[in-house]
Amino acid sequence: MSQELKSEWLPKAQARYARRNREGKSGMLDELCAAHDYERKYAIKLLTGALVPPDGRAHPGPERRYQVVEPVVRQIWMTAEQPCGKRLVPILEQWLPYYEQRFGQLSSWQRKLVRQASAATLDRLLAPARAQHWRGRSGTKPGSLLRSEIPIRTGTWDLSRVGYLEADSVAHCGGSLAGNFIWSLTYTDILSGWTEGGAVWNKGAVGVLGATREVEERLPFPLLGFDSDNGSEFLNHHLWSYMRDRPHAVDFTRSRPYHSDDNAHVEQKNWTWARQLLGYGRLENPELVQRISALYREVWAPWQNFFLPCLKLERKWRVGSHWHKRYERPRTAYARLCAPGILPLKARRQLRERYASLDPFVLKDELEKKLKHILATKAS
Repeated sequence: MSQELKSEWLPKAQARYARRNREGKSGMLDELCAAHDYERKYAIKLLTGALVPPDGRAHPGPERRYQVVEPVVRQIWMTAEQPCGKRLVPILEQWLPYYEQRFGQLSSWQRKLVRQASAATLDRLLAPARAQHWRGRSGTKPGSLLRSEIPIRTGTWDLSRVGYLEADSVAHCGGSLAGNFIWSLTYTDILSGWTEGGAVWNKGAVGVLGATREVEERLPFPLLGFDSDNGSEFLNHHLWSYMRDRPHAVDFTRSRPYHSDDNAHVEQKNWTWARQLLGYGRLENPELVQRISALYREVWAPWQNFFLPCLKLERKWRVGSHWHKRYERPRTAYARLCAPGILPLKARRQLRERYASLDPFVLKDELEKKLKHILATKAS
């Protein structure tokens, strides 16, 4: 059957086929298969409209309902730094009021579609816009100091309490670790996922200690435990004394050498906290240290902790040679800290007051503004 005949005859045949009963439809299919030597399944799809005809009709299968909200989903997804579908579901629920304040009210139908979209649907909807990323390199060098005094964490802390941090560093060295450049420090609470960060020049012991002090002052809970890798930026007498010489000493431990999964909670933050924000380029201007630290402190930390949910492993079990994992529903660190029994009432009230004063889209604007100044200084 030629394309011209299909375009003229097919719409009329489809209309007749829709009006026929079972016997009439069977007769039309017999005639079509005999006249053009079609397979019966192909003839059924042709007469029911399941195939895309030459006039470019919509795709076969169910109607694509979510395309109407694709711009809304894409805008929130881009602003939230392109999370996966599982994390995007709670983000859409939380951010939708802020989106409508910024970009205008949605219809009730659009609002319903955004809220009922599943993680798989969101991933399919955003597949054309999904960015491609690449990995960097590690700048951790073994620290020989205090290895006999700082024990390897062989068990688990009391994970029913907040305050047990994992720490790690990220090198902004470009393609070479030679010379002087900026390092980012990341600190993550294991139970809640609350994360803070800072920047130092050449990851010296004094600079790392200063950044750690500032981070502890910003934490909404007391510091109980501190775990790092075996890098010399953490295994030094300055930080060891700071953790030990206090009324209630902090439990200071280190991971096993060459086992990055021992610090999995903070290792997974290296992308979202350093690489996704500052990339893999070389930062060798010391003037940027204070600006990057301010960016982490004033914008990046509240934006990540209050508005971007993270996945948390609920339990895992082994069946034969395979490990099976089950994750909690993605929640923000703020939501986990506000759960009953985690923080005192006063601390929860302070967190809620701070959350009420924030807007993710305003924070995003401030983030872009500060990043622009940082990149301009880097280029000069």
